[in-house]
Amino acid sequence: MAANPLDQAKQAVRTQVWDALTAADAVHDASVHGRIPNFKGAEEAAARLAALPAWQRASVVKAVPDKAQLPVRAKALEAGKTVYMAVPKLAGLKPFYLLDPAALTVPPAEAAASRTAASIAPTVEVDALRPLDLIILGSVAVNRDGARVGKGAGYAGRAPGASTMLGKNAAVAGAGLLGVQPTPPE
Repeated sequence: MAANPLDQAKQAVRTQVWDALTAADAVHDASVHGRIPNFKGAEEAAARLAALPAWQRASVVKAVPDKAQLPVRAKALEAGKTVYMAVPKLAGLKPFYLLDPAALTVPPAEAAASRTAASIAPTVEVDALRPLDLIILGSVAVNRDGARVGKGAGYAGRAPGASTMLGKNAAVAGAGLLGVQPTPPE
């Protein structure tokens, strides 16, 4: 089945961003196409995020398992925040790892890594999640309003119950806070 014009335009924007990131040597990955890349400066972006009032108020954070968000997850754990992170492909009836800073058996920076979380963190059902104060999403591109230009088939597009898990005063931090925010072509 052929992609519709909107999907084609979104893919063209993502391709433009991937090409620009590669040309600028702005990523750690050998190949960035087809995913959210591990961009250089992720640690600085995490520090900028940690300075925001929404971050400082948050005690429960959901963050994607992308490598680019590793510094964010580590900062959250170091600050004593509970972190929920998706299991690969959101597989199973318990699609999130629960990283409780009070129960860690390894340093926060190590626990925040996806592979380590898989071996040390319990998985939980959507119904077991505490209300979220902050959701951290990666994105290859965003539109002029800051909305993700995603495919709709990835983690952010499939996260179970994503719209119902937010706490009363929750905030969502996306690509505009965490990295490159490209301007789509006219």
